[in-house]
Amino acid sequence: MKLGSETSGHRRLPPWLRLPLPMTDTYGRTQALLRELHLHTVCESARCPNHWECWDKGTATFMIAGDRCTRACGFCAVATARPLALDSAEPARVAEAARRMRLRHVVITSVARDDLADGGAEHYRRTIEAVRAACPGIIIEVLVPDFNERDAAIDLVLAAHPAVFNHNLETVRRLTPAVRSRATYDRSLNVLRKVQAKAGSSLFTKSGLMLGLGEQEEEVIQTMRDLRAVGCAILTLGQYLQPTRNHLPVIDYISPVRFAAHARVAQELGFRHVASGPLVRSSYHAEDFSPWTAAARP
Repeated sequence: MKLGSETSGHRRLPPWLRLPLPMTDTYGRTQALLRELHLHTVCESARCPNHWECWDKGTATFMIAGDRCTRACGFCAVATARPLALDSAEPARVAEAARRMRLRHVVITSVARDDLADGGAEHYRRTIEAVRAACPGIIIEVLVPDFNERDAAIDLVLAAHPAVFNHNLETVRRLTPAVRSRATYDRSLNVLRKVQAKAGSSLFTKSGLMLGLGEQEEEVIQTMRDLRAVGCAILTLGQYLQPTRNHLPVIDYISPVRFAAHARVAQELGFRHVASGPLVRSSYHAEDFSPWTAAARP
């Protein structure tokens, strides 16, 4: 599993990755609401370093279709196990949470559900429609698995008209076999290509990369070019952090200066919106993209 010689993953964090933990009333209310409605969040399941800040602001990324993934990616803290049956009441609970949190931009993601014929796509459709009914005018962003590149599954999600369709490439081509379980670099590009071809200007496609896994500068730039070639409009670049000793090690901590340089290259390549920084994650400050997505609503 290891990409380099580092074994412990417990290197001292650089100063730009050390953050205070806010614990305000808003944080507590967000936590209580999610517990009350029995909702999973990728914030907790993936051990996102920003979840303190996001919950403190009253936002969260909802993770549907359970908290057990059928894949075992080397970077991801979400549990790999045999999934439970889908909860038919979950879409309504997500919608209720979005309504009570007064969200203007919501991100809906899921574990990979290779055990289901549609990969959970119908569950996505039902959740999107429930959220829109409860929160008219809300911007809905989905962060989806690759659905094994099945057109029928992609079509189900697109039928619900999300404003942003996000599928992460995660890393460069060379490192993909070691980083991503059962996924391939080209399959992910094909998913984004198909979505853009099917939806046209009715939505924006988005993808993200983790840096610090041993990728080279030229590989990052080539990956950006590959994403632009399939029409990807929004890009996120963030620092990979090893969630446990059993996950891939951090090879390099990327400085804010290097992240800023990557952002400039991405903008020159034509991405409509770029978020690039050590603590950036796929859904971190996702609402910042709303000016780009508002016009994409059907």
